[in-house]
Amino acid sequence: MIGGDGLVRSDGMRGATPVPPDAGFVWCHIDGRVEEERRWLEEESGGLPSAAMLALTAVETRPRSDRIGQGALINLRGLGATPEDDDDPLVSIRLWAERNRVISVSFRTLAAADTVRDKMESGAIRDPGDLISALAVAITGDLDPRVADLGDLIDSCETDLHPDKAFAMRRMIARARSEAIGYRRFVVPQRQALENLAALDASWLEADDRLHLREAADRFARMAEELEAVRERSALLHEQLTDLRAEQIEQRTLLLAIVALIFLPLTFITGLFGMNFDLIPFQHDRWGFGGVVVLCVALAVGIGLYFAKAHWFRR
Repeated sequence: MIGGDGLVRSDGMRGATPVPPDAGFVWCHIDGRVEEERRWLEEESGGLPSAAMLALTAVETRPRSDRIGQGALINLRGLGATPEDDDDPLVSIRLWAERNRVISVSFRTLAAADTVRDKMESGAIRDPGDLISALAVAITGDLDPRVADLGDLIDSCETDLHPDKAFAMRRMIARARSEAIGYRRFVVPQRQALENLAALDASWLEADDRLHLREAADRFARMAEELEAVRERSALLHEQLTDLRAEQIEQRTLLLAIVALIFLPLTFITGLFGMNFDLIPFQHDRWGFGGVVVLCVALAVGIGLYFAKAHWFRR
């Protein structure tokens, strides 16, 4: 529990008591994995609306912002500090905001939470609007470079596109596309949630807070566009790689066919003259072997020239 004066009143909710009315603005952050903290939320948090209580403890969430009574329920998603704990690319934080108090619940560690905590302890955050806008800005600041990296990865793949690198490149493209889809799943509704929050009729949201929320929503809109571009470009790159590999296989198959066609008549001639019969022509002539060799070479050269004239070697 951190007060608007920057003082840390307790580390977590273990043994914490309800916030006094004259305590000023406080931020109560609850780790949903700790049973004692969940019990505090359910029994001693000061009579939250039942709808807010259910939303704060829900297992699955999507970004949203809704007004409930005199407060507001906000669900946001951001990069996790410990990605090995969660399969989702973005982890959830649920917030209940009302005058002089914000209660947040998370079941995973949100990377942006430490940035907001530092601002809170330094006294830069004085009300719920400051906290929520700071959290939204911190989340966008963490996620924006990650989205830009996906775009750069696709750029490098487009530059280095080559069939010989198809296997490794397909893995990179598939990873970029998977991450883009995972991020976009939450980025798009989060933009709408922040826009709705910026338009919310609440006394604890000041003009600067609304401006910061709109800026964060605009950055999420740009990220959504970039993620959609990454997804589409990844699909196009995969098709191009498939076409390049098919063309490479076709060229190699054509080369094998040409070699087979050249040696087919030669194999017939050598097989014909290699039969064990006494009446094979030129069998006892001194020039017989040399003549057959010359004939085979002439046939090979003639067939090769025909294919060259027909432009088979450049297909």
